[in-house]
Amino acid sequence: MIRPVAIAYGRALRSQFSARMLLLSVVPLLLSLALWGGLLYAGMQPLLDWLQALFADYGLFETSGSILATLGLGFLKTLVIPLVAMLVLLPLMIITSLLFIGVGAMPAIARHVSRVQFPTLERKEGGSFLGSLGVNLSAIVVFALLWLVTLPLYALAPLALVVQAVLWGWLTARVMTYDALAIHASLDERRTIVHTHRRSLFLIGTVSGLLGALPGVAWIGGALFSVVLFPFLAVLSIWLYLVIFIFTGLWFQYFCLQALADLRAAS
Repeated sequence: MIRPVAIAYGRALRSQFSARMLLLSVVPLLLSLALWGGLLYAGMQPLLDWLQALFADYGLFETSGSILATLGLGFLKTLVIPLVAMLVLLPLMIITSLLFIGVGAMPAIARHVSRVQFPTLERKEGGSFLGSLGVNLSAIVVFALLWLVTLPLYALAPLALVVQAVLWGWLTARVMTYDALAIHASLDERRTIVHTHRRSLFLIGTVSGLLGALPGVAWIGGALFSVVLFPFLAVLSIWLYLVIFIFTGLWFQYFCLQALADLRAAS
């Protein structure tokens, strides 16, 4: 199981630093910035005001203060509202970036990998744009609900890391696998590959999810010490997420097309 994953990782790493792949992050970045720039400008202060009122009405300041004090983080008590806002907005920013990558960039990644590594692989067009959009949106809705449910686990940092890695593993595996096989595989071939290689696909998704946590940690960590830096750190984080998602797309693409080539050779 590990060897094909490692081979696909090496191929993806080489492709990641090509000018074509780096430029591929520009369009999704501009779309994300246009969307979130407008939303943050119009809705950031109302969100902070709503959270402030919510915490005041339900006595959550005392609860959060005691939890932070227990964890030795009492100095963060005055920043609890911006921190909660960031934890709510972070997955939404990541999700929209992933959606833009899945719908806009994955076809270009598929063409690049096909041309470079699998030029003779037959295209059976088992997926479609609407199918990709449906898979992306349905997975994102499920992920967002589970993310919100597991937010209290951030009080137990190690457990939260494990849970979030599992969630990201499931989300990226579901979204990226469909997009990676949409052009070349038939419906039956895609189902066979997903069933046969589900552990490898989940492993790639989980490792990618752990990599994807790094920009968020840097964003929240930096913003804690200066709320003024929030927009700039958000922009940097979104771009880093896009670069990581493109690498993840390459990794899935190389692995899935190799699995498809092996499946056809075996049959």
